[in-house]
Amino acid sequence: MIRNRTITSLIFLLLGGFLSFASAQTPENPVKPVIVFGDVTSVDTSKIVITTKDGPMEIALAPKTVYKRVSAEKPDPSAATAAALEDINVGDKVSISVIIGPDKKPQPARTVYLMTKADIAQRQTKETQEWRTRGIAGRVTAIDALAGKITVEQRGMVGSTTITVTPKENIKYLRYAPNSIQFSEAKPSAIAEIKPGDMMRALGDRGADGTTFAAEEIVSGAFQTRAGKVKSIDPAKNEIVVTDLASNKDLTIAIAPTSVMKKFPEEQAQRMAQFQMGGQGGGFRPAGAPAGNPPAAGQTNAANPAGAGRGGFGGARPGGGGGIDDMLDRFPNITPADLKVGDVVAVSSTRGSDLDRITAIKLLAGVEPFLRAAQMSSARQGGTGRQLDLNIPGLDGFGTP
Repeated sequence: MIRNRTITSLIFLLLGGFLSFASAQTPENPVKPVIVFGDVTSVDTSKIVITTKDGPMEIALAPKTVYKRVSAEKPDPSAATAAALEDINVGDKVSISVIIGPDKKPQPARTVYLMTKADIAQRQTKETQEWRTRGIAGRVTAIDALAGKITVEQRGMVGSTTITVTPKENIKYLRYAPNSIQFSEAKPSAIAEIKPGDMMRALGDRGADGTTFAAEEIVSGAFQTRAGKVKSIDPAKNEIVVTDLASNKDLTIAIAPTSVMKKFPEEQAQRMAQFQMGGQGGGFRPAGAPAGNPPAAGQTNAANPAGAGRGGFGGARPGGGGGIDDMLDRFPNITPADLKVGDVVAVSSTRGSDLDRITAIKLLAGVEPFLRAAQMSSARQGGTGRQLDLNIPGLDGFGTP
């Protein structure tokens, strides 16, 4: 999960800073130790090999090397407990205090701080469940920065609900970087950066009537939904070229390792599209569901923080809209090779500067029934000049941030 991988990376960045400070205060060491951290790829009695942000690194171990275990739940190095070399396994995360010699190679490790993959997995499971039970996701429709209120449209299988989000005292804001689908690249943000049309996920507490939400963490970003007819496929490059339905121009869709590709089962897509249209194309909304216009194709819409991990921004999908995402999980996975020329696909992505090329967060095939429903609705409302108002369940949700 991208969000959780990011959390643990930040943990070790903080830990690294702590250890650097502590090491610098040791007067008997004229050479200042440095801190390296990463994932363990191999370990034996003489050395440990880790993958760092700059690539693999091999560090020798010595009889005097000290081993400490840091809790994933409370990553406070001062509370670290004694550990042993035998506790380290492939996939664990470590932060190592080491001196780099004149030959630019690391000398034997002084201290190895360990966070086990089992502890990390347990924390990830807990956080994923928390986002599932205490999270919401939706499209921002209005912002009152002075009052500290954000209005969010949360869409379900059909219809939508309007929720007013207010920040808690120590709220944390993050925002996805332009042209990025990685939560690890999200930057600290503020309410002033959130704009109408953005997608937002919040963690916190829902009010008793379901229309208010007190948030302790908010992740936002500018996303878009595009739809088109497949023109060519390059499985080797993991790229698809479609004719964009809004612009009638070529659009290249790159499929990343984190991209989610699914296909709607034909009968289910037909039933859901008919349900949206009331079975007779009547613009049906279930009793009690407030009206709400979904974003038009080519305009700001949703994407999957997450994630990661698999699934756009994440793995498991917490929070609001979980029913749709759980449904999507059960749909068949596909690859570019499973598509054929003439297929209609819909894709969500971050909004970048390149209008002719995007990286898919989610790509859904088998969406022709929803396209026909949108065309019927557009025709009833006055003609061909309107952008199609696509409402494709699952496309506008994004996963664990």
